Amino acid sequence: MSWRAPEITLTRQQLAAVEGDERTLADAWLDSHRETLLWKCGGLTAEQLKLRCVEPSKLSLLGLVRHMAEVERDWFRTRFAGQRVGYLYCTDDDLNAEFEVDGADAESDLAAYVREIESVRRTVAGRSLEETFMDPRREIRMSLRWVYSVMIQEYARHNGHADLLRERIDGATGH
Repeated sequence: MSWRAPEITLTRQQLAAVEGDERTLADAWLDSHRETLLWKCGGLTAEQLKLRCVEPSKLSLLGLVRHMAEVERDWFRTRFAGQRVGYLYCTDDDLNAEFEVDGADAESDLAAYVREIESVRRTVAGRSLEETFMDPRREIRMSLRWVYSVMIQEYARHNGHADLLRERIDGATGH
């Protein structure tokens, strides 16, 4: 039997945090988006996760997972925390390499995404949304609050892509 992406149950924790403080709400919404991307991949084979089925786009669900792992790492760990962790899939010569999934190992890449989220959670634990850092690329000061806002919009956009991809793969629709 071939490997399939683990199926998850959506917790919809953002709906339970409607009266929380700003950090509680930001964490709940970001985690909800992370969970949604994994949910969209649930039950699919490696081959299905690699399908580029919304032409002319070259997006695939696995490409989105790999992209979001890179984005999580870049914004939270590299830029905000100043860690020198390097790229997961990209190179200085190809900043879009995460979308090249033909030879990718889907099981390993989904596990890397989950590990990256856990690393990010540890990185920002106890850190204030007010905390600022010097963005090494833009050479301006930014706040952790700004990073959360960017990440929530990035996931919202790509989860919309994931909705379309999943529906084209097997007809599955929903949140």
